[in-house]
Amino acid sequence: MERIKIAENLSFSRIVHGLWRLSDWDYSTKETLELIEYCLEQGITTFDHADIYGDYTCERRFGEALALKPELRSKMEIVTKCGIVLPSKNRPLHNSHHYNVTKEHIIHSVETSLSNLHTDYVDVLLIHRPSPMMDPAQIAEAFSLLKQQGKVRHFGVSNFKSHQYRMLESYLDEPLITNQIELSAYELENIEDGTLSFCQEKRIAPMAWSPLAGGKVFNSEGEKGERLRRTLNKIKEEVGADGIDQVLYSWLLQHPTKIMPIIGTGKKERIQSAIDSLSISLNHDQWFEILHSSMGHEVP
Repeated sequence: MERIKIAENLSFSRIVHGLWRLSDWDYSTKETLELIEYCLEQGITTFDHADIYGDYTCERRFGEALALKPELRSKMEIVTKCGIVLPSKNRPLHNSHHYNVTKEHIIHSVETSLSNLHTDYVDVLLIHRPSPMMDPAQIAEAFSLLKQQGKVRHFGVSNFKSHQYRMLESYLDEPLITNQIELSAYELENIEDGTLSFCQEKRIAPMAWSPLAGGKVFNSEGEKGERLRRTLNKIKEEVGADGIDQVLYSWLLQHPTKIMPIIGTGKKERIQSAIDSLSISLNHDQWFEILHSSMGHEVP
């Protein structure tokens, strides 16, 4: 599988496996290990987590599986996120839903994630959401300490707009290496507001969450969903794709920013379908036809 250079000594698999629904799949520890091994065998080596996923349980489930075969750790890249606080029975000290990107919270979150994931380092830590109470100096101190301790090797952000990215990076000793943003043919905000162009300016490859728009393309009864579905089905036939999901992945993969879609499925056949999309090519006419269907009008 194609790999994307993220930093001087780090690359990601072009397709990233997202674990935010791991608890919903209700896999045994052995079944989770088998899924991890399947991904690695197919060339998907990058796994995306966040402390809050699965009501604070997904990292632990993944870590318990990894503990059965710890030698797999050296064959993968682990990304995790912190900063969102949710009330939970698994976090009894949390009183409300808010953002916390203080130095103390970041360090505590990472240490908890390391314990849950059964690893002594994560490859990349992302700040999950920009907080209106964000103190970049505190974040910089946390990043510096975690780097010195060897607990985190690289840092990035998630859901940041360009001005927020620039502001945080201006306080750091080294550049941020990625921005994980919502991107799909259905959800165009980060294309329209310049966030994706900013990634090109910074020469960073973004990670795309919800590349299938959370299923909206498949089941939306609104005009936009129906319009986009018709176009995707037409192009599916033209390019010989097995499903419109492959066309949606291909639409992202062909963007020059080197977008890395995060696939959030535990089904091997859906993972394989995403992998197969790497061999599908859209021409300019088809790419813009999908864009026009999503926008509801042609480009100016």
